[in-house]
This record gives sequence, C-alpha cells and structure tokens, in this order.
Amino acid sequence: MTKSIRSACLAVVWSLSVILALAVSGFRSNAANAAAPQRIISIIPSVTEMIFAMGAGGKVVGVTSFDRHPPEVSRLARVGALLDPDVERILSLKPDLVVVYNTQTELKQRLDRAGIPYYSYQHRALADIMTTIRAVGVRIGAGARGEQLAGDVERGIDAVRASVARLARPSTLLVFDRNPSALTDIYASGGYGFMHDMLVAAGGADVFGDLKQQSVQAGTELILARRPEVIIELRYGEGDAKRTSEIARQMRAWSALGSVPAVRNGRVHVLVGDEFVTPGPRVVEAIRALARTIHPELR
Repeated sequence: MTKSIRSACLAVVWSLSVILALAVSGFRSNAANAAAPQRIISIIPSVTEMIFAMGAGGKVVGVTSFDRHPPEVSRLARVGALLDPDVERILSLKPDLVVVYNTQTELKQRLDRAGIPYYSYQHRALADIMTTIRAVGVRIGAGARGEQLAGDVERGIDAVRASVARLARPSTLLVFDRNPSALTDIYASGGYGFMHDMLVAAGGADVFGDLKQQSVQAGTELILARRPEVIIELRYGEGDAKRTSEIARQMRAWSALGSVPAVRNGRVHVLVGDEFVTPGPRVVEAIRALARTIHPELR
C-alpha cells in the first residue's frame, strides 16, 4: 500500500474514533418527507454499497475518492471524501440528495445554503448497519428492497454466530493498522464498536475487550502482556490484493514476539479486503472470513 493510500485508508478507519462512536443514523428534519431522489451523491462508501445492493445504483451520480465497490462506481464522478469534500464539484452535479458524515459541519452548511437535502450519517455498532440500510431504503424510495437487504444481512450474521456458538473463543488481537515495516504504530480493535462486534460474532474473544473504545494503540509490551492466542491483521486499500509476497514479508515482523501464543503456535494471519473496514452489506462476508480464520475447523 503506498504511503498516500495508506494514509487515506487510515483516515477512513481512524474515523472509528469519531464516526463509529456516534449515534444511529438519521435525516435532517426538513428533508425527512422529501420525494425519492433521482441524483444521489454519497460521501460514505458503505452507504454507496447499500444503495447499489438495493438495486438503486442508477441514481448515484457521485462518490468519494476511495469508493471501489461495486465495480460500477469506477464510472462515476469523484467528489473528494471525509476530509476533503469537493463542494464545487458536488454542487455542479446538481444532486437532490447528498449522503454526508455527521461530522462534516461545513459541508452541511453549504448544502443548506444551496437548498440541497442531505442524509446525515452516523454509525456506532454492527447492528447500526441494518438500521442504516432500512433508513436509506426508505429515504431513496426503496423501502421494501432495503428491508429485504437488511434482513438478509441479519440472517447471514446469525448463521455465522450459530456456527461458532459451541466453539471455544480464543483471545484475538484484531489489528487494522500498523507501520508495515515494523511492529510500531499498531492500532487494534478495542472492546466497543463495529470491528469489535464483528470479531465477537465470528467467535473470537477480543483481547482488548475490556477497553471500551473503538481503537487501541497497542505497543509490543502491551501485546506481550495480553498474550493473544490469535492475531489477525487487516489489509485494505487499492492494490493490496496484488501484493501478496510483500504483505507476507511484512507479516514476518511478528516473529519478534515469539513468546506470544499466537506467534508461537503459528496463529498470525492477514486478511485482505475493504469489506473488513466498510460497515456495509459485505459485512457478512467479512465476519465469515474472520470466523474461518479464528476457527479453521469451519473451513
């Protein structure tokens, strides 16, 4: 992953400290009863995926700089992202609905002045994915399809939970970012939020489950003290899937912690894909992959 892409992806995931801590998603009040939009701009990759999964992708006219799924988004206009929305580009596309992060106060003010409705996205935990799918479906005139999609996701997650219900829960360290060259700047899931919920649904015991925060900056001393039985490192961002040999080399850095049970027993794994850090419809795929990694007997 290049430095710029890695920084951008970290910015998205680091939003867990802000975005995933917020309440359930909602609409601004003066747009709640608006007509179904026909020109949607989404600055939330997970919501972009939701809209396409509902079969309403034809209404989307603009997405973020980092949207890659589904492949159809490659043909759409790019309008910046969380930290650098291109307001002029957004306005030029003449949207009748813009999906924004709740934290984008300045952008919302500009949209207000332009009279453009927006959906103000907030997210906290795994269950909020289904809440958001249903709410987005209603807002864009696809309520029935949103309800079906949310139900499918719920049933998929429940099926994974059932498959691991009677299995032991090994203590698991879930790393979503670190210095690729060394075991420094390590950021891992804490005991609160979307990633923690995925890990628990997959049959793992979060090694930092007692720390009620979305992310934990974990130095090697802390990891040695916690002694995880499984270590899973997530890799995401454009190009990572094509860098198998380089990622394998980077993962060898964990050998420095030979006394940690996960390292000693060969239970250090890497999972590659944006679905692990995008709280959208593909969360079922992510949880299944986590479950198979934590519980190889499921394969």
